[in-house]
Amino acid sequence: MTLGETKKELDVTCRNKISGDEESSFEAKSLQSKESDEPFGDESESEIKYKIMTWWNEYVAKLPRQTNGTSQWLLMPGKVMIAETISLGILSLPSVLAEIGMVGGVILILGLGALATYTGYVIGQFKMAYPQVHNMADAGMIMLGPMGREIFGIAQMLFIVFIMGSHILTFSIMMNTLTSHATCTIAFGVAGLVVSLLCSLPRTLHKVSYMAVASFVSIIAAVLITMIGVGVERPGHNIIQATVNKSFPKAFLATTHIVFAYAGHVGFFTFISEMKQPKEYTKALYLLQGANVSMYLMVAVVIYRYAGVDVSSPALGSTSGILPKLAYGVAMPSIVIAGVINGHVAAKYCYVRLFRGTGKMGQRTWGSFARWAVIVTLLWSMAWVIAEAIPVFNDLLGLISALFASWFTYGLSGVFWLFLNYGRYRDSKRTLALTALNFLVFLLGLFIVSSGSFSRERRCVEEQGD
Repeated sequence: MTLGETKKELDVTCRNKISGDEESSFEAKSLQSKESDEPFGDESESEIKYKIMTWWNEYVAKLPRQTNGTSQWLLMPGKVMIAETISLGILSLPSVLAEIGMVGGVILILGLGALATYTGYVIGQFKMAYPQVHNMADAGMIMLGPMGREIFGIAQMLFIVFIMGSHILTFSIMMNTLTSHATCTIAFGVAGLVVSLLCSLPRTLHKVSYMAVASFVSIIAAVLITMIGVGVERPGHNIIQATVNKSFPKAFLATTHIVFAYAGHVGFFTFISEMKQPKEYTKALYLLQGANVSMYLMVAVVIYRYAGVDVSSPALGSTSGILPKLAYGVAMPSIVIAGVINGHVAAKYCYVRLFRGTGKMGQRTWGSFARWAVIVTLLWSMAWVIAEAIPVFNDLLGLISALFASWFTYGLSGVFWLFLNYGRYRDSKRTLALTALNFLVFLLGLFIVSSGSFSRERRCVEEQGD
C-alpha cells in the first residue's frame, strides 16, 4: 500500500468515525495540516535549528546523547515552563492568604491549580490538531480568521510586555533593597532593562533553557531563606486568620494574584513548537503543575503562618536585618531570567510572524541576528515604560491578571475545546460533561476579567478618595 493510499484511508476513517473519543477527532484535524505549515518548516538545511528540545533533561545524570555523531545535551521545555511560571507569582501568594484568610487561600491555590492543569492539557490538544499554531494569534486565525489573529496577537503581546514590565519593576525593588536606596529607582530600572535585553539575545529556547536552571534554583533558594527567616524571627507573633471579612473588590484583587501565578499558558504554544516530539508536551505540563502547585501551597502557608497579617509583597521582604538583602540577592537570576523567557516568547511571536516561510530564521548571519536584536530591544523598552508608569508591585500584578491572565490561562482553553469538538457535544455522556466543563471554564475567564476590572476600578476610586 502506498503512502497516498494510507493517508486516504485515514481521512475516510476520521471522517466516518464520530464517537466520544476525543483523540480521534484531533488526529482527523491534524491531517488537515502539512509539515511545511509548521512554524519553522523543514530544518534539515537550517544553520540554526529550533525544534530540538525534549521534555526531560538528562543533564542531571551527566549522560550525553549522541545525535548524528555529535554529543548534545537533552533539553527540556519542562524546566523552561517551570522557570517562566514559578517566579514573581509565588512572591505575592503569602499576602493573598493575609487578604482572604488561610482557608480560602489554600482552596483557591489548589482549585485554580488543578483547573490550570486541565486548561494546559487542552492547549496541547489544540496544538496536536493544528501543528502550524505557534502562538495565540495563530490559534485566533484558525478560529476567527484574520480578525482573530490580530485580536489574539495584540492581546498576547500586551500581556507578555506587561509581565516583562513587572520583572523590571521587581528588579528595581530588589536593587533598592540590596543597596539601601543608593540611587534613584529609575536608574535601577534602566539597569534591569539592559540586563534583561542582553540575556534575551539568544534566538532559540535551546539556549534559554540553560538559564532556566539557574532561575529555578535561585527562586527555590530565595524562598527557603525567607521561610527559615520568618520561622526564626516570627514577625507575625503567631497571628493568622482562617477567614477574613473583606469587601468583594479587595478580596477579588487578592485572588487575581493566584491567577497570575498560573499565567504561564500564554507561552505554551511557543514551547511546544520547539519540542522535538510535541506529543511529549503533557509530561512537561504535569511536571510543571506538580511543581508549582506544591511550591505555591508550601511557600504561601509557611510564610503567612510566621509572618502574619502584615506579610510583605513581594514576600522576600518579610524578614528583617540582612535576610531580605540575602534573599533578593539569591533571587536575582530568577527575577531576570523568568522575565527573559517571557520576553523570548514575545520576541519569537514577532520574529515568526515577520519571517515565517522565508528561511531567514534558520540563517546564522549578522542580518538575521540584527532583526532579532531590534525586536528584543523594542519590546524591553516598552516594558521599561510600563514598569515606570505603574511602580507598585501588587497593582501591576492585579492589572495584568484582570485584563489578560484570566483569558490565556482559563477562558480561551474552554473556547479551544469547544472549537475542536464542535458538532460532537452530545455524542456521549463524557463529551456532554466535558462540554459543560469547558463552557464553565469560558465563563470563569469572563467572570475574572469583568470582576477584576471592576475591583481595580473600585481600588482606584478608594485611593483617590484617600
